[in-house]
Order: sequence, then structure tokens, then C-alpha cells
Amino acid sequence: MFGLTDAFELSLFPLNTVLFPGQLLPLHIFEDRYRLMVRRCLAEDKPFGVVLIRRGREVGGTAEPHQVGTVARIIESAHLSDGAMDIVTVGAERFRIRRLLQDQPYLRGEVEFCPLPEPADADHVAQLTARVRSQVARYIELIAKAAGLGIQIAEMPQAPIQVSYLAAVAMQIDPAEKQTLLSSDSVAQLLATEIALLSRENALLTWMAGHRDWPEHARRGPSGTLLPN
Repeated sequence: MFGLTDAFELSLFPLNTVLFPGQLLPLHIFEDRYRLMVRRCLAEDKPFGVVLIRRGREVGGTAEPHQVGTVARIIESAHLSDGAMDIVTVGAERFRIRRLLQDQPYLRGEVEFCPLPEPADADHVAQLTARVRSQVARYIELIAKAAGLGIQIAEMPQAPIQVSYLAAVAMQIDPAEKQTLLSSDSVAQLLATEIALLSRENALLTWMAGHRDWPEHARRGPSGTLLPN
């Protein structure tokens, strides 16, 4: 649809969440301005961009977004009796906002794609990828155990970029940290940051598993979910 170096205009949806390429994101659309945006996207078969809010509010008023976001393609939609819509989107390409446009009830931007460059040191990236694969598998195991769920990954991806985005989606961390991952300048930088975050989260979850008698306000996992006794 667009060349990777072309600038183009994109409708923007500022949210308190970060979308990664390949990630599914269901959304309930109830504000008039975003109903209008989604109707236009569906009618014209166009995507929109999901961007994390830097300042402002998700509902009502205005929001200033972070510069790097992800294109969201609508793959399912349902119109509800009250005029709201339920949609399911999937993350596609990363983009960077060149300038914001205020010509519609909703936010738009002049943006450009910003794919991660091919790794310069394939061996180094392969080593980082292996560490992230191991650590994210351990992380999912610990989360499943804490929640009493039988979560399993049938097959872990092999490609560095796929592994890195799987780890980014899986980690229940602060949106600002997820934005740092999304805004990485290289695959190696993304993987190295994930190794540090996964080491921290796995150490925390391991410690929490052995201390179930601490106060309720402290018995919360990285996502803020109350862990079972």
C-alpha cells in the first residue's frame, strides 16, 4: 500500500496500551469521534494507528501520543444496538509520527513506517534471541503457576523479531516500559532490553512464589493482579 520510506496520513487512536506487530487487540468503540473513525476505516478498508498516550486522557478531551506506534488492521467488527462497536485488530507495521493533524474530530498524523533494520551481527543477535526464548518461556511458566492456569506455548518462534515481539506482548509490565521496547532502534537493542526486564520479572515472580504470607497489598504480580493463596 505504501513504500517503507513514504510519508502518509493515518488516523490515530491514543490509548493507555501499547500494540506490537502481530498482536491481537480487541477494542470496544463507544466515543462518537472514534465511532466515526472506525466507520470510515471500515468503509475505505483502511487501518488506523494505535499510539500510547504520553499526556492526556483516553476518554474525552485530548491526548498527546508518543511518537512511535503500530498500525492496527481491523479483522473483525460488530455493530451493537446502542451504536457502539466491538472490533478486533491485529498489529502490523511500526510507524513514527512526523506531525500531528487536527483536521478531524479524532487525531490524525502524517507518519512514516519505521521497520527495525536487519541485524548487523547475526551471531550476537542469535545469542540474545536464545536467552530471550528461554527467559520468556520461564516467565510464562511462572505466571501460569501463580494464576493456577495450565498455559503452554505449543511452539516458540525462532526468528529474532518474532521472539522479541512475543516477549514484549507476554510481559505484564508498565506501558512506559513497553513503549521503550516498541521504540527500540534495533533488534539487538530490543532483545537486550527484554533480557534485563525478564530477569527482573522472573526474579520477582520466583520470590513471590515463596512468600505467600505477605500482606494483601503486596501480594500482587507485575500486572497488578492479586495472586492466589
